Amino acid sequence: MVPSPSSTTTELSRRRMLEVLGLGAAGATILAGCGDDSRRGGTREAVFSSGWPYQVPPKGHFNVMSGVSDSLNPGLYFDLIFLPGAVYYWHDRKWLNLLGQDWSFDEQAKTFSYRIRKDVSWSDGKPVTSDDVLATFWCRRIMRQVEWNYIDSVEATDDQTVVFTLSNPSTVVERYVVRQQIFSAATYGDFADRAQELFASGKNLDSPEGKKLNEDLQAWRPKDPAKEVRTSGPFTYDFQTITNAQMTLVKNAKGYLADQVKFDKITLYNGRAPEIAPLVLAGKIDYATHGFPDASAREFVKKRIRIARPPIYSGPAIFFNLGKLREFSDVRARRAIAHAINRKENGTVSLGESGVGVRYMAGFSDVQVPDWLNEQELAHLNRYEYDQQKAAGLLTQAGWTKRGDAWHTPDGKPAAYELTFPEYADWSSAGQNAARQLSAFGIKVTGTVVVATQQPIDVDKGRFELAIQAWGAGEPHPHFSFAADLFTHNIPIAANQGGKGMDFPLEQDTEAFGRIDLAKTVNAAGQGLDEAAQKSNVARAAIAFNELLPIVPLWERYGNNPVLDERVTGWPKQDDPILLNSPYSDNFVTMLMLRGTLRPKV
Repeated sequence: MVPSPSSTTTELSRRRMLEVLGLGAAGATILAGCGDDSRRGGTREAVFSSGWPYQVPPKGHFNVMSGVSDSLNPGLYFDLIFLPGAVYYWHDRKWLNLLGQDWSFDEQAKTFSYRIRKDVSWSDGKPVTSDDVLATFWCRRIMRQVEWNYIDSVEATDDQTVVFTLSNPSTVVERYVVRQQIFSAATYGDFADRAQELFASGKNLDSPEGKKLNEDLQAWRPKDPAKEVRTSGPFTYDFQTITNAQMTLVKNAKGYLADQVKFDKITLYNGRAPEIAPLVLAGKIDYATHGFPDASAREFVKKRIRIARPPIYSGPAIFFNLGKLREFSDVRARRAIAHAINRKENGTVSLGESGVGVRYMAGFSDVQVPDWLNEQELAHLNRYEYDQQKAAGLLTQAGWTKRGDAWHTPDGKPAAYELTFPEYADWSSAGQNAARQLSAFGIKVTGTVVVATQQPIDVDKGRFELAIQAWGAGEPHPHFSFAADLFTHNIPIAANQGGKGMDFPLEQDTEAFGRIDLAKTVNAAGQGLDEAAQKSNVARAAIAFNELLPIVPLWERYGNNPVLDERVTGWPKQDDPILLNSPYSDNFVTMLMLRGTLRPKV
């Protein structure tokens, strides 16, 4: 079982808190009598404190290129280290420009032009230029990133301007490009040059040379991170002080908006929900985005700690390894699993009111579905209500048999599986509850916790039977969710780990559309420059996903994010539309920091 920070684990959490704060047993009495004095006295440092799980070096490393495993990427705070072109206000549908000066499509020429600011420098004092943008996107091509489904070529026309020539003009290219953090060509330029040579020769990433380039990029580690890792944002890593307890981000004096950001340091305590919850209760954390169990959330409320509940636009799903479990290649078996699990119960057990059972099963957020599908299209969607009798009927149709209380697969073997899940408190609870429900239904499922950094790698390599991983994406356009559902832990991107992931073929037969190519369908969902015209393609992708159920979404996560105002002011009100932003993609905290709105109390 995965522990939760309840009364049964209070002493363990207390010991962890003392460790994180750098106190031994003798420090307990000190902790009881002292608060945070970092802003008291004559020379006060303005410190923002949060939490983020990370691997300590050398396991954790500074090859921060997109898609590389185990990098020291502190999630939402990454934008403060490596600038993206802009961040997005979801409700207002407007950008907050950062590195990006301006950008535009030329529909006739099939290009997207992206111009960056002249006044942004790397931490070594050298200017950020179009060469850095080129290096970033060529390396993203090495890492099989999805935007290259739309891009034919990319070139710099001057020191600030990059032009992407598009095979398929698409509104989603704007977000793929503008929202991407840019990395230094001085760091990644050699890999980018090799990529250009590879593709210019007519070879691709499946060639021996392409596979080696992909492997080389993933294996690269900077020998001297303090010199080789160049940053552009208002913060950079304190490379020498990363411990198992905490990581510190310090002010990058040369970084863009460094003078506007009111904090001098960001302290990130290392840990997942069970470790971070007691720090929240002790008042040592200003804000956290962990999936805290309902028991922790209730404790926060008792302490009168505000909880922000923004939509995440994503959640946990059950993935099937079709390369190993051929019985689930029959869609009726996957549909049976959807009917056999009470998704409302699963969400409530996992995350209280912040775990909402998925309703539409459309492959993207229930919050967004009515904006993209009309009433007739919504009527096509099977809601997969909890109905174990219907589940039994579907399994029987698929050739399964029930002997006593146990189901057997079409080949006569007992239906018994391992379900792996990362040790996140909410996802592990979801996995354990799903295992219990399916076992009670007659499909024996054993839940296994795997280290969160390793579990997705195992999934990509095909080292699993059933697994909990993410459905959907915290992005404004449904295309990104379909890409996450069908590409991320499947054949197209799992190839980065040398595997096929869930091994779900992207060409499928459907009742609604006949033979369908899901790769083309996902790309078409974002195709074109008229978002209104894209709706029919989004609906097609949603209906196909709903019918085929390549994965079974369980619930949609809402934040249960503690927001403490003892040391920090400028927090948005509960009805502020900025709280509609996904906290994992366009986080309101980093946006308000960059604007200077979120600031230390004087």
